Amino acid sequence: MRLRNAMGAAVAVMILIPTAALAGSGAPTPSRPALVSAKAVNTTAAQAEPVPVPAVPDGTSADKVLVIGLDGLRHDRIAAADAPNLDALIAHGTFGTSLLYTAPMAATSSGPGWSTIATGTWPDKHKVRNNTFAGKRYDLYPGFLARLEKIDPSYSTYAAMDWRSLGDQGTFGSGIDARIVLDGDSDGYPVEDGRIIAVSEKVLRDRNPDVAFVSLGNVDIAGHDSGAADQAYLNAIATVDTYVGRLLAAVQSRSTYHDERWTVIVTTDHGHTDAGGHGGSTVEERRTFVLAAGPGIPAGATPAGIRLVDVAATVFGQLGLARPAGLDGRSIAFRSTDPFDRLPLRRRVQETGVPAGIRGFTHTAPPGWSVDNRGLPSGGVEEWRGWSFTTDEFWSRAQRDQWRELFVRGRGVFAVADSDEWDDRPHGTGTFGSTLASAPYPLADRRSARIGYVTHYRQGGAQKAQVLVSFDRGRTKVVKAYTADAVSKVESIPVAVPVGATRMTVRFRYSNADNDWYWAIDDLRVT
Repeated sequence: MRLRNAMGAAVAVMILIPTAALAGSGAPTPSRPALVSAKAVNTTAAQAEPVPVPAVPDGTSADKVLVIGLDGLRHDRIAAADAPNLDALIAHGTFGTSLLYTAPMAATSSGPGWSTIATGTWPDKHKVRNNTFAGKRYDLYPGFLARLEKIDPSYSTYAAMDWRSLGDQGTFGSGIDARIVLDGDSDGYPVEDGRIIAVSEKVLRDRNPDVAFVSLGNVDIAGHDSGAADQAYLNAIATVDTYVGRLLAAVQSRSTYHDERWTVIVTTDHGHTDAGGHGGSTVEERRTFVLAAGPGIPAGATPAGIRLVDVAATVFGQLGLARPAGLDGRSIAFRSTDPFDRLPLRRRVQETGVPAGIRGFTHTAPPGWSVDNRGLPSGGVEEWRGWSFTTDEFWSRAQRDQWRELFVRGRGVFAVADSDEWDDRPHGTGTFGSTLASAPYPLADRRSARIGYVTHYRQGGAQKAQVLVSFDRGRTKVVKAYTADAVSKVESIPVAVPVGATRMTVRFRYSNADNDWYWAIDDLRVT
C-alpha cells in the first residue's frame, strides 16, 4: 500500500499491521509498533485480527453522509437474495439504476467505476480507463472526500476499503483524515470484508465522522467465481446485506443520533455476466445503481435519470454545499423537468436485438414538440423511423460496440436519429431525413438567449446534422452544424434574439444519411 504523507496541523496515529507470517507453532508474527504521522490514519492488514480503531477527528456537521460501496453487485439480483436491509433502503429511499460506458471510453472494471463514483465525473474527465489507473487525473478531479477536505478541512472524513488499489492509486487517498486499506486480493475478501465492517461500525458508533466511505469486495469475487446467476452470488449478497445492517445499526446507536441528519448511499462500480466476469460491453456488465435515503430524498422513488456520477454530487448536496464546478453528477434528490422523461414507452416492434419484454421507445413527441419525417422514405426498421425517443438500454442493445454505450451524459429518455439501425430493413429510395422541433420557448423581451443540451454524434458518409432556430413564425437559421464525432458532449450555443421576437423554436435536423451513423440529444434548455 502507498502510505499517505499528508500535510496538516492535526496529528494522529498511523497503524501498520504487517502481512501475516505463521511460525512453526502457528503463532502470528507480532505487529510493528505504532508510528506517528501527520493527520492521516492508514491501516494496511493481512491478519484476521481486529483492525485498531483509528483516531478519527471530531466532526463539525449535524448533516452526515455514509457511502457504502458494494463491488460488483448487480442490482437486478437483489430481489432474489435474502437482503432485508437493502430491500428496506429501496422501499424508504430513492433507487436509481443505470448503465455504464464501455470501451473505448473505459472498461466496465473497478478502476473506472470507483473513479467515476469518487470524482463525480465520467472517464473522459478523470481519465481512469482500466485497472492500471494510467493517466488518472485526480489532481483535477479528486475524490469527494479529498475534495471535501479542500473545501473545509474542519469536516471529518473516514474511508475503509479492502481493494487495495483504491488506497494505493489515490481514488480514496490523499487528504482524507483517516483511512483503512486492507488487501482482499492477498488475504481473502470474506475475511477482509468482515474486518472492515468490525472497525467501521465502531468508528460510526463511537467516533464522529461527517462523511464516511466503506467499500466491500466479496460480492465481486463471488461473481467471478460462480457467476451472477448462481446461488453463491445470492449468498454473497445476503452476507453483505447483514454488513449493511450492522453499519446502519451503528449509526442509529450513536448517542447524538437524534440531533443529526444522516444520509445513507449505497452503490456499485459495475455489474457481472451471468456466467461471471466483467470488463466488456454486455448490459449485465454495465449495470450499476445509486440507492440513497435521507433528508429531502423521496421515499420509494425509482427515477430513470440517475447516473453513477450522482453519488459525489449527492454527498455535497446533503451537506448543504454547492455542487463543485466540473462535476458531471447532480443530487439524487433532484427531479428532472426534461419532457422526454415523461413519455410512455413501447416494447420492440422490429428491433431484434432488444428482448421482447423491454419498454424503451416511442415516436410520440412530448406536448408542443414535433417530428417532421417528410424527408424519410417508407420502410426501414420501425423503431428508428425518424427521430425516436428511447433509453440507453434499448438503444445500446440494438447494436453493441458502436459507441452507442458512450452517451453517458444522456439521462432517462433521450431523442435519437439512427440511420444505421433504420437501414437494417428494406426501405424506399432516398436517404434518411428527419427534423425534431422543440416546443416554443418564451423570450420575455430578451435580446439574447443560450441553447444548452447534451449531444452524442457520430459522423458518417455525407450525413448532415444541424441545429436551427426560428423566432415566432419566421425563417429557420442554422446555429450549429456537426461535421465530426461529438462524443457525449455538453453544448452551449449563444443566439442573438431579433427585436420584438416573443418565442423561439429549436430544431435538430438529421439528413442525407444512408446506413451511416446516428445523432442523440437530451436535456434541451433555453436560458
